[in-house]
Amino acid sequence: MASYSDLVTELISVNENDGDEFLAYIPKMINRAEDKLTKDLDDTGLITHTSVAVASGNNSITLPVGTRIVKNFYIDSSGSKINMLMRTSEFLNDYWPVSASTGIPKYYTRLSNTAITVAPTPSSTFNGVVAHISRPTTLTSAANNNYFTDFCYDALFYASQVEALMFQKNYSVVPAFESKYKDAINALRIQASRTRRDDLQQPTPTIKEA
Repeated sequence: MASYSDLVTELISVNENDGDEFLAYIPKMINRAEDKLTKDLDDTGLITHTSVAVASGNNSITLPVGTRIVKNFYIDSSGSKINMLMRTSEFLNDYWPVSASTGIPKYYTRLSNTAITVAPTPSSTFNGVVAHISRPTTLTSAANNNYFTDFCYDALFYASQVEALMFQKNYSVVPAFESKYKDAINALRIQASRTRRDDLQQPTPTIKEA
């Protein structure tokens, strides 16, 4: 299985560059590549489920640190899981205009990058779970593996190589590796879509039959 060390070695070898400036910049290349993959991938492997407190009388809930995208949010009410429905903030304001009034939450909206708002305002304290996409632990010499090295190495390498070429101002070769990156990402997206159904589930047609 590939690792951060393998990626560093491959970047040095492919670029035939072991100069001090290049070596010093490699962590930034990989960091940018990881950020790009976090944005471009829609992979179930990036989803984390984190417990959150839904406090009585408080309609604002702090999201887990590093949350990029909220995939799902539910609360546990007397042993029954209730999925919250995502709506706009305007909808919540119309639906529950008096935030001091309380009830069992039914809807939520993204309030900011770090919080969501629910409506109705909770009438009691609930246990909640947020399914969210966050960037995996950043690769370093001390953290040699993460989801990208384990399952998306080709895309990670091509994205890092684009950054390496940009650093070296080798612009003429950049399109070739950008194309390789797009191919790798598309393959991962197809794989991700296949994980969302099994052999007993018919895929939804994307084109209506005449």
